Amino acid sequence: MRVLHAQSFPRWIRELFQVEFTAAGIDVIWYDDISDTPWDTFTDVEVLLTSKQYISKEMMSSLPSLKLIQVQGRAPWAVDWMAAREVGITVSVLPHRGAIAVAEQTISLMLGCYRRLVDGHLGTRDGEYLDLDLDPIETNERKIAFNWLKFDDVQQLYGKTLGLVGLGDIGVEVSRRAQAFDMEILYTKRHPLLAEHEHQANVRYVGMEELLQTSDFVSLHAPHTSQTEKMINTKALDLMKSSAVLINTARGGLVDEEALVSALQEGRIGGAGLDAFLYEPLPQGHPLVDCPKVLFSPHVGGGTGGGQKGMMTDVINNLDSLRSESELKGLVDV
Repeated sequence: MRVLHAQSFPRWIRELFQVEFTAAGIDVIWYDDISDTPWDTFTDVEVLLTSKQYISKEMMSSLPSLKLIQVQGRAPWAVDWMAAREVGITVSVLPHRGAIAVAEQTISLMLGCYRRLVDGHLGTRDGEYLDLDLDPIETNERKIAFNWLKFDDVQQLYGKTLGLVGLGDIGVEVSRRAQAFDMEILYTKRHPLLAEHEHQANVRYVGMEELLQTSDFVSLHAPHTSQTEKMINTKALDLMKSSAVLINTARGGLVDEEALVSALQEGRIGGAGLDAFLYEPLPQGHPLVDCPKVLFSPHVGGGTGGGQKGMMTDVINNLDSLRSESELKGLVDV
């Protein structure tokens, strides 16, 4: 089987994929190596792989033996769906396991902050009801000690607005899960999606300033570059609602931690859920530790790792199914 991979990857990811392809007996052509070669030269390519690189009708039509377009990740903008229907090409979309892991961590931090999960656990474990002059009662269907720790700020995600700073594989997976809670999804990125892709993803583009001003959660999903360094600074924090919660499962350098400490201590934002820090592990005695309404996790958004390898395993299993004419996973009704 011959495969053309249209996506540009960092070298370490490409090398990992190449090892897996070779072990599976799959001949892969990398677009980076043949970018100046006409695609109709590759008459025996049966599968076209992509992640976010757009697959056009021209690309499909240039490969006479093409049977399958395999999308790694759930970016709705990766394929010309109308063209795939016209040309009669099967399309499969497989989610990115690593992106799913980070998305689940993002939602966990959102719920943890809004539902005060850690405070509730510690207060229940440590018997803090004693400080409230309460006595345990035997409960039944009608008789309970509702909210016995007297929390007055336990909230629901339902109906809230989530602002995503970045909308790649992770942002898409966060959006999918947040929509299950009936949240409105805003996003900002350098290049907004086409209107049809926004409709498919059920998201709405706004500028960074509007996103900060209107979101109940601001969740960071951008890479750490010179342009994004400390993008969440005093100015950005001051634009956020006083009740808004900052979530960072991306990279610590996106946040000016000194500014965040001040905003939390002064109550200028509603809280923060942090899985990434400028220095990791978070140094003992760091000023963030003493801030109110902050929830930490030790950079475990990616789970125990292996997201890229898991993605490759899923793809290769699908290609094996194609070879054996077995049922494919992730088929899209184009």
